[in-house]
Amino acid sequence: MRIALLATGGTIACRQTPDGLSPALHAEELAKSISCRDGVTLLPVDVFSMDSSNIQPEEWTQLAHAVDRAMQTCDGVVITHGTDTMGYTAAALSYMLLGQMKPVILTGSQLPLGAPLSDAEINLSCAIEAACQGVDGTYVCFNRKLILGTRAVKTHTLSFDAFDSVNRSLSGMVDSNGVHFLRPQRIDMPYQLRPEVDSRVFLLKLFPGTQPDVLDFIAQAGYRGLVIEAFGLGGLHYIRRNLVEKLRMLRKNGIRILVLTQCMYEKADLSIYEVGTQLLRTDVLSGMDLTTEAAVTKLMWALAQENTDELLTKNLCGEIRD
Repeated sequence: MRIALLATGGTIACRQTPDGLSPALHAEELAKSISCRDGVTLLPVDVFSMDSSNIQPEEWTQLAHAVDRAMQTCDGVVITHGTDTMGYTAAALSYMLLGQMKPVILTGSQLPLGAPLSDAEINLSCAIEAACQGVDGTYVCFNRKLILGTRAVKTHTLSFDAFDSVNRSLSGMVDSNGVHFLRPQRIDMPYQLRPEVDSRVFLLKLFPGTQPDVLDFIAQAGYRGLVIEAFGLGGLHYIRRNLVEKLRMLRKNGIRILVLTQCMYEKADLSIYEVGTQLLRTDVLSGMDLTTEAAVTKLMWALAQENTDELLTKNLCGEIRD
């Protein structure tokens, strides 16, 4: 079995420098640190070497192409990645690689490889073993958990249990008996690489007293999409500071708007309260139970496709609960 190991930097590859931790290890060095079971061959490839805070849509596209190439000759792909934006990359790849029939597993660590108490080796070993299972889809493997790529959210900065599966049960787990895929991804569509994105998307988290003129800036700056983290089930204020009228103006200008809840769990439902039904009249879209990571990346990706509106309202790869 051939497993491609695509290295992108991150804490797992870091070494101490005078300015702090910085990615230094190459894919070959990461591969040599792991003992695979018989019959498994690792094929290490350096895609780029960056702190994940520097990874942006251009790198998602580059990585999607690298995964597509690797899948031509390999049975699965493991990507080592920094934890800070791993959730965004996992979601973006889920859309870009929609329909692929081989496993793509992202992993990383909270401490560098070789550091005392590091979680790097166990996370990488579990990810490689998960990639050997032949289960299609994109996942994050961390702390012996397997999380669907569109549901992975980093919830802790220091804990080894850094990621949660938000609004969906775990896709799998690892114990002394091996890797168990409990709820694998199911996609009934042919694979087609679609790596294009339009990064002109703005994320706005509301707070009591948000000034409406912030939305003027979004229109003037040329953004094509807006993700709003609203209150509770999707409410926002329209007394004194009327955000609804400004959102109506953005929609008239052709800007797509997704409304999420600021709550970590459960969904937005704009039909319950008056402060939400006001939004429905502006032709915005409810993001339902999308995570912020899945919503931002989906909007960027959908804006670069021909059938944008259809894609935004459809569950493509487990990002929206049916």
